[in-house]
Amino acid sequence: MSSKGDNVAVCNMKLERLLSMKGGKGQDSYANNSQAQAMHARSMLHLLEETLDNVHLNSSASPPPFTAVDLGCSSGANTVHIIDFIVKHISKRFDVAGIDPPEFTAFFSDLPSNDFNTLFQLLPPLVSNSCMEECLAADGNCSYFVAGVPGSFYRRLFPARTIDFFHSAFSLHWLSQVPESVTDRRSAAYNRGRVFIHGAGEKTATAYKRQFQADLAEFLRARAAEVKRGGAMFLVCLGRTSVDPTDQGGAGLLFGTHFQDAWDDLVREGLVAAEKRDGFNIPVYAPSLQDFKEVVEANGSFAIEKLVVYKGGSPLVVSEPDDASEVGRAFASSCRSVAGVLVEAHIGEELSNELFSRVERRATSHAKDVLVNLQFFHIVASLSFT
Repeated sequence: MSSKGDNVAVCNMKLERLLSMKGGKGQDSYANNSQAQAMHARSMLHLLEETLDNVHLNSSASPPPFTAVDLGCSSGANTVHIIDFIVKHISKRFDVAGIDPPEFTAFFSDLPSNDFNTLFQLLPPLVSNSCMEECLAADGNCSYFVAGVPGSFYRRLFPARTIDFFHSAFSLHWLSQVPESVTDRRSAAYNRGRVFIHGAGEKTATAYKRQFQADLAEFLRARAAEVKRGGAMFLVCLGRTSVDPTDQGGAGLLFGTHFQDAWDDLVREGLVAAEKRDGFNIPVYAPSLQDFKEVVEANGSFAIEKLVVYKGGSPLVVSEPDDASEVGRAFASSCRSVAGVLVEAHIGEELSNELFSRVERRATSHAKDVLVNLQFFHIVASLSFT
């Protein structure tokens, strides 16, 4: 791979070998730009509890470990908090039922490019020579055994019938690839002049929708083979309220306004060729409720316990909402934390820095509109396997 990105086109690479949230603990890292996701996740904990209450508890004398998986764990503390919550809630259910809790295993899974090192540094130590009850009661200690599983969740990751509970939040809107027709200049779906589906043509939108639904179908087929009878899944991804797939809601405002304009600046100033810009597209699709439901029902392996559109709110966390420069920085950092790796692979580090500087300046000059209008909606799905 060229370090300058001269001959790199993301659409021609295996995305799963490249895609990751920005690692480390720096200003633009996902670890330092995922507070909004944490708030959105906390607001949905009651829905997660309802799903966990549907999971079958093994009451045998020597039960196997209860195994939970977070798919798309990334590299911040959010995944650790969620797994902690799952383990403690299931342990309480065992206690209420008068059953000794089993041991717990947690798998943190993401693409091979994920910064697992940063994630594992966030995990508290597992207390040795302690019973599970003591581990669960101890603050600052890990009450479950941990493993990392690198790989795409659009295919099998675990042995058959080994997982009790799957959790995935803020990940399933990422496609396995940019639809090939979107960056093919000979195709009617060619997304000329744009780097995202927001505001694109109907054929481009159809290509994105088909890719999302094909990916979700593969995801469900894989999980149906891996989950135990009586197991469940809790899934959260970006969603939209509009029936029009080219109106991508919050994702559209994040990637289809100031981010798009910054690319256009670079093209207009001759820093990036128009064809180079057109070869880059964000592989994200925010589905409608119907888009999602069609795939689950066609799969037929999972019963839908709950499927709703949930208002998450703004992805930006700012201490001084009236400080336009802080809003601009937050917008650019949020954008860079999730898309920066792809941008840098496509145009190189120097131009990537220039691009996100433009994003920040543009967002700063529209700070009030950004705070008011940048709102995310999520598809929340509670699915059971019987």
